[in-house]
Amino acid sequence: LTGIGYKPQAVIKNGMIYGLGIYNMKGALVCYTHAVRALQEAGVKLNGDIILAAVAGEIEKTQWGEFRGREYRGYGVGTHYLVNHGVLPDMCILGEPTDMQVILEHYGSLWVRISASGMYVHTAFARGRGEKNSIRRLYDVLDAVVKWSPGWEERTAYKGHKGIANLGCIRGGHPWRASRTPEKAELFLDLRVPPNMAMQDARREAKELFVELRNRYPDYGLEFETYVSVPGATISADHPMVQAIERNHQRVMGEAPKHDVVLWCSDASVMTRYGIETVNYGPSSGPRDAEGEKVSIKTLVDITKIYALTAAELCGAHSQPDVRPLL
Repeated sequence: LTGIGYKPQAVIKNGMIYGLGIYNMKGALVCYTHAVRALQEAGVKLNGDIILAAVAGEIEKTQWGEFRGREYRGYGVGTHYLVNHGVLPDMCILGEPTDMQVILEHYGSLWVRISASGMYVHTAFARGRGEKNSIRRLYDVLDAVVKWSPGWEERTAYKGHKGIANLGCIRGGHPWRASRTPEKAELFLDLRVPPNMAMQDARREAKELFVELRNRYPDYGLEFETYVSVPGATISADHPMVQAIERNHQRVMGEAPKHDVVLWCSDASVMTRYGIETVNYGPSSGPRDAEGEKVSIKTLVDITKIYALTAAELCGAHSQPDVRPLL
């Protein structure tokens, strides 16, 4: 991660702004603030309120085991705090880097741990006990999970996208004491769950796999845990906020925005559970390259215009004067 786009210093190059966070998603925060500033400088009077929110802990990570503290808190912890403490807008535009596409739906995420136990013994006394090595036992589990994964991905297909069963982590033993067989080896999975599947149903499928493995390998001391359960999010294409974004995107860009369903999670998951209709729509300029995070200046300006026009439409010439969108 040595490119200029991974440094906490803005660099302008070929019409792009490079720098850590400009892509995900400080660029959107700049657009929010400049949209509000543009409305203020234009003397626009709004019937409703605009709330700008910047929160920590949105990234897809979580505390587990010995990994504790603020650097591990994620999956919407800041937005949970926001809505738990009285900030309750009627709707929300979430500026995730969507390449100016309107993201009406995204998948959720279920994190699963399956572990195998084994004999803890010195290497010198391990001969003939290989079948009791927890890493060897986990190899059998891993083989079964890999064979199970394509079925999961087919069953969780949604609107042209397959689900994903990601092998996120394997750990076992102690690198500083390889002279011992490990007492436990663990496999960690990230299962992407479509927005039309209940998290309980997703967990039930994962648990059924575990029960099958436990019955197949009764001496392995297998354990099962789910430690992240974040549902997907959906908003109707007919929602007034979505319609306003589409009109103003057409006005600024000269064409209608594209729609998509994505497999990443966002704080729309938190918002929608509180009845706050949320759409993901924000600035980015293609995927990251070797130079790191970047966004076109033109994209930032265009998104700012669309945010300002949309806020004015929803909070100004709107049939309900107390509507409060969140940018």
